[in-house]
Amino acid sequence: MQLIVARGGRVGTAARLAVSIVLAAAVIGLIGITATEASSRGLSVTRDRFGTMPDGTAVFRYTLTNGKGMEVKLITYGGAIQSLRVPDRKGRKANVTLGFSTLAGYLNPANPYFGCITGRYANRIAKGQFTLDGKSYQLAINNPPNHLHGGNVGFDKRVWDATVIQTKSSVGVKFTRVSPGGEENYPGALTSAVTYTLNNRNALRMNYHATTDAPTIVNLTNHAYWNLSGEGTGDIYDHELFINAKRYTPIDATLIPTGEIPLLAGTPLDFSKSTKIGKRIRGSHQQLLFGRGYDHNYVLNRHGTGLSLAARVRDPKSGRVLEILTQEPGIQFYSGNFLDGTLVGTSGRTYRQSDGFALETQHYPDSPNHANFPSTVLRPGGTYDTTTIYRFSTDD
Repeated sequence: MQLIVARGGRVGTAARLAVSIVLAAAVIGLIGITATEASSRGLSVTRDRFGTMPDGTAVFRYTLTNGKGMEVKLITYGGAIQSLRVPDRKGRKANVTLGFSTLAGYLNPANPYFGCITGRYANRIAKGQFTLDGKSYQLAINNPPNHLHGGNVGFDKRVWDATVIQTKSSVGVKFTRVSPGGEENYPGALTSAVTYTLNNRNALRMNYHATTDAPTIVNLTNHAYWNLSGEGTGDIYDHELFINAKRYTPIDATLIPTGEIPLLAGTPLDFSKSTKIGKRIRGSHQQLLFGRGYDHNYVLNRHGTGLSLAARVRDPKSGRVLEILTQEPGIQFYSGNFLDGTLVGTSGRTYRQSDGFALETQHYPDSPNHANFPSTVLRPGGTYDTTTIYRFSTDD
């Protein structure tokens, strides 16, 4: 059952009564789907039950739609983007992000962070160790020999509280949770909020906000995997990628940055001119061998602290274009190297190597252990506040 709310114009007494009855029934659990009041211009939010955690906690899914044919589904488990549908150059809609059709897929230990919020520290920390204000911390080694994406039970494996956000020009969901001090052995209680909003320009905006009661480190991002031809349609080698960067942070054999920040020019990792992802991916360059493809942080060309273009991807087949704007200093390009055909996605098809790519806006990996990298330290009284936008269009 789905509640349809009038968009624009006056709602009659009978219609208002019908809406009130349905909403009241939803509150007392008589139906499984609820909806907020839709704003004008084709923007709407609905909610349905996505599943139940082993401990009985309910997991909900929020569907954001706009008047231009874009639809985003978000789940409270991991604050994840479960589905994102946009039109191609002929107006045909497809889901362009990898994910699962049921909660069981997300609970699978083999879930490679599809669409989720990663934290408290996105990406890797060498040997799970860092020192802050003279005190050493040992985090979980969940990606031997390193710490990855917040540990054994990171933000991706938590059920977030959710609140609908609605204005005249956008609709969205604000996910919140408090990570207590000592969770995954991180210092300080971290109060976090990640707000997704969708507008009629086919732009999905993500704002990350956090405060702490003790010095800590924080680095949040979204780990969506994209395939602009459509999820489950095959590899992304023909996608044309531009990354607005002249430098990067090379990695060692364990995928940890060496601390150097060399130029990209002359390497197969250089996407400062739009290039097909698959053109050089099977080359013999040491960095490609370490990553089994691309799994590298790019140092973005930035001027000031505002939003700027980080990357642009075009799929010649569908004509879909994805632009990423961010306030972050880096972006991790991952070419889906470890997808191995063992996971079945929302389309019922398996995901194999490079069937999707991730572009994660972030501070650099292992920053707490490199004084020359931008700091990820957050202190009481300070605020972690950063925004990234995924903007979709077509090339017609």
